[in-house]
Amino acid sequence: MKAGQDFDVVIVGGGMVGAAVAALLATQRATARLSIAVLEPRPVAPPLADEPFDIRVSAVSRGSQRLLEHVGAWPAIAARGAGPYRRMVVWDAAGSAGGEGSISFDAADLGEPDLGHLCENRAIQAALTERAMELGVTLLRANVEGLELGAEAAQLALGDGRRLSAALVVAADGADSAIRGMAGIDTKGWAYGQHGVVANLQPALPHGETAYQRFLPTGPLALLPLADGRVSIVWSTTQAEAESLLALDDAAFGMRVTEASCAVLGELAASGPRGAFPLRLIHALEYTRPRLALVGDAAHAVHPLAGQGVNLGFMDAAALAEVLGQSVATGADAGDPRALRRYERWRKAENLPAMAMFDGLKRLFSNSDPVLSWARRSGLSFFDAAAPVKRLLMRRALGTVGDVPAIMRR
Repeated sequence: MKAGQDFDVVIVGGGMVGAAVAALLATQRATARLSIAVLEPRPVAPPLADEPFDIRVSAVSRGSQRLLEHVGAWPAIAARGAGPYRRMVVWDAAGSAGGEGSISFDAADLGEPDLGHLCENRAIQAALTERAMELGVTLLRANVEGLELGAEAAQLALGDGRRLSAALVVAADGADSAIRGMAGIDTKGWAYGQHGVVANLQPALPHGETAYQRFLPTGPLALLPLADGRVSIVWSTTQAEAESLLALDDAAFGMRVTEASCAVLGELAASGPRGAFPLRLIHALEYTRPRLALVGDAAHAVHPLAGQGVNLGFMDAAALAEVLGQSVATGADAGDPRALRRYERWRKAENLPAMAMFDGLKRLFSNSDPVLSWARRSGLSFFDAAAPVKRLLMRRALGTVGDVPAIMRR
């Protein structure tokens, strides 16, 4: 750390991706000696053993699981109840689950134990934060009100009046990133005119560690298996229908979800909280500026239909840690512009095609055009019979092949 600097790296935002950056930098040998701080005004508390599962969960890929294992956070997440899903069934609204117009994926076809795990967001965030602090990361409960990027350092003005200087600022403060705005980085994207309704329900039939997704004309409905036998739903639909769903009593809500899912798991009983959030696509035109790097939703936000948002963010975290480790090992400081440019090229090359694919799938399936409906059903049935294509899709979804960070590879 240079004279006059408070930290080598300051990470703004202590969510899942920001905490992952901190834990990774504190874990790997080349960057473990760096002075690292996380700015998070409301750090999450670990869930209590007798607390029910929160409605905010993520589908953690194998590559992301390896990241969590690498930093030592996975045992706490697994102990909370990381539920594996071994099969996935996807079908068009005009088709049937497992029949015409559907495609299914099975981990056994790859010789894998599962396709991923459903994990509670707050359990992931708390475990990563705890590991980062155990490894010497400083947690500061403060907001950022100002940012200045210089050639030698970045300056942060905090809400409590303090000022911090760092060789590198990492923006991990979400899709509405204040740091991105302060840096003057523009974005492209659009709102989908949809809201994602989330809740946990109890199915009458065992979910069999299978994830289900039905594409309705207004958007996809996903049923994700939880370790406690319930399913977490993400129902992407119009704002009007989302408001209607939130206003229903438990019995009526359970019936609506049962009907929309073709009762694939029998009757679904609702209880507990529900929530909804607007869906949009956002992509930052730049991932870096001098002394600044964007990760996770601050760099890109995608439609939740593919369940890959947090996994793309974890890949950002691992890629940034990898290039910074290589750079610091040569004697450069944490904000070396060559390392930041390499990070930006690497992640843009991976994120842009993934975002285009997710957006294309959403547009292809979320409509009622009869010609497209026929094409969708035919395409899903064709690909379901094409074993090599399915294996390729599953390997990519596992996040362990391709141009992925070293700790995530097979």
